[in-house]
Amino acid sequence: MPAALSVARAEAPPPPAGSDVHSEFSFDARDFERVRSLIYARAGISLHAGKQAMVYSRLSRRLRETGHRSFGSYLQWLEAAGGAEGEQEWQEFINCLTTNLTSFFREAHHFEVLADELKRRAGRPLRIWCNAASTGEEPYTIAMTVTEALGAKADAQIVASDIDTKVLATAARGVYPADSRGLSPERQRRHWLRGTAGNSGFMRAKPELARMVEFRSLNLMDARWSLGEPFDIVFCRNVMIYFDTATQHRVLAQIHAVMKPHSLLFVGHSENFTEMKTLFRLRGKTVYERL
Repeated sequence: MPAALSVARAEAPPPPAGSDVHSEFSFDARDFERVRSLIYARAGISLHAGKQAMVYSRLSRRLRETGHRSFGSYLQWLEAAGGAEGEQEWQEFINCLTTNLTSFFREAHHFEVLADELKRRAGRPLRIWCNAASTGEEPYTIAMTVTEALGAKADAQIVASDIDTKVLATAARGVYPADSRGLSPERQRRHWLRGTAGNSGFMRAKPELARMVEFRSLNLMDARWSLGEPFDIVFCRNVMIYFDTATQHRVLAQIHAVMKPHSLLFVGHSENFTEMKTLFRLRGKTVYERL
């Protein structure tokens, strides 16, 4: 979801809702409110009133691809669609409205804390959940940190999830531009294979890195999550900022339920959950311990 959440989509500046009768597609305030309601129900994303232009820009592509001439027509079709085709279009709708902005070693202080925690837990199997994995830079950063702290043969499993299926496909390939932001030359040599010939300018995760990470689609709004055994460490960064307070509390309670006692939760730089005192206590800068 949002992170949680690679560069942002390039968007041409569209007209605001209902402002221009010569817009490519009919889009008025009622259409925008309908989109707000649908994305909130499906993904928990709370769009504020200033997001009309973003919604128009991102969903216009789906109208072109599905042959609809107005948002009203598209949304009516979306709500009526059933079966596998309907679920696929709901996924496209969600994909269009989620934001994916990430890089390797983003918010670097978190990975220093993670390295210390990994060393403290050395010799034990580790389960790590990276939620809002986006295009994969974050889970691969976690895998690099595990390798550097515990060695390439560390017994660690990283579950990397996102609601957006398109970014997950990119993440699972594990191929990135060789000049990707956040990687030092030494880390690139140690953890990545440089492409040659037709793949020149790209890099692929080495097998010992890729084997740690399992990618899967997950919607935080689902009533239950099938994630296996409880986690020692959870990354859920810059995800809750897209939820209202009630949704934040419900999702945090579910995250708490899939974590081991005294495990660590890493959140985004603008997120603060100190009011959840019965579930978590602050351990450091945007790092919480599960009670």
